[in-house]
Amino acid sequence: MTEIGIGILGGGYMGKAHSVAMASVGAIFNTKLRPRLEMTCATTPESAERYRAAYGFARATSDWRQLVEDPRVEAIVIATPQTTHRAIAEAAFALGKPVLCEKPLGASLEDSRAMVAAAEAAGCTNMIGFNYIRCPASQFARKLIEDGEIGDVTWFRGEHTEDFYADPKLPAGWRGQGDANGTMGDLAPHMINAALALLGPIERLVAEVETVHADRPGGQVTNDDHGQMMVRFARGIMGQIYFSRISTGRKMGYAYEISGTKGAIRFDQEDQNAIWLYRMDGKEAERGFRKILTGPEHPDYLPFCQGPGHGTGFQDTIAIEARDFLQAIETGSDVWPTFRDGMAVNQIIAAAMASSRSKAWVDVRDF
Repeated sequence: MTEIGIGILGGGYMGKAHSVAMASVGAIFNTKLRPRLEMTCATTPESAERYRAAYGFARATSDWRQLVEDPRVEAIVIATPQTTHRAIAEAAFALGKPVLCEKPLGASLEDSRAMVAAAEAAGCTNMIGFNYIRCPASQFARKLIEDGEIGDVTWFRGEHTEDFYADPKLPAGWRGQGDANGTMGDLAPHMINAALALLGPIERLVAEVETVHADRPGGQVTNDDHGQMMVRFARGIMGQIYFSRISTGRKMGYAYEISGTKGAIRFDQEDQNAIWLYRMDGKEAERGFRKILTGPEHPDYLPFCQGPGHGTGFQDTIAIEARDFLQAIETGSDVWPTFRDGMAVNQIIAAAMASSRSKAWVDVRDF
């Protein structure tokens, strides 16, 4: 086993998740590289010190450049706002340091292209943090599709729906400002990534993006509340995808349905330890969707628990992500999803925004 010094930028929601994952991943997966929590960074010295003490880092700073440039920080996790991703990643790659960046990859398609160029020019390990597709049930769904268990796929429906901004009485704030903080910048990347992971590239799309609650107490909302797309995958499959932060009653509506010539799959992240599988075999009277509870026979479940149906959670998907990042560093080979995969998501978002403005179908390759 070899130690590797980890620096994590951001100590809030995702900063904490990555800190906990890096502290535990070695024990969970018996990784050859064992993270050492070397330095954390936050916006003020006081908050940085608070995160250091809470999460177990050796040192803290409020200057991201100090963290990136420190020789004892050998790999970097970016869990800061999207608008900061590019500068931090470029600085890290200039020093030859591996980077795991939270989604989305930068605040724009231009940012993501620059980040991919910097990573590939430096030859550094790079990954983007799409954790939900790593849960055992969704990994199993990918395998079912790849193995042809539901036949030739004919249709896809996906959504990422939440209701944290559903109440029109909630005040205007940072969530209502800037494209990067809108639904297409914040929620859409996860389900677009899922669609690409499950069925491959999207070739064409038509989209509508809308602000429903433009006037909120204290100010105007300048970004989108929800959006929808009809898509055509490169494989010829048609699909529909919907994203919303105002979907009343939905807390983590990362869900998809996939139909094939021999069966179908349903999944909902609010019930992330189950997948629903339909097979077109046997007597018609006995056919129906079967609920399969994840267990040790499913991908990346056993390291967390030996009991079927006991379940994994959100934090466990971040630990799986940490394992993948460490393996990529150790082997010097790319582990999906790389920055280039993150750029592909941003490309689709850019195409969708353009389609919404033109009210027409667009080719993703034009973006």
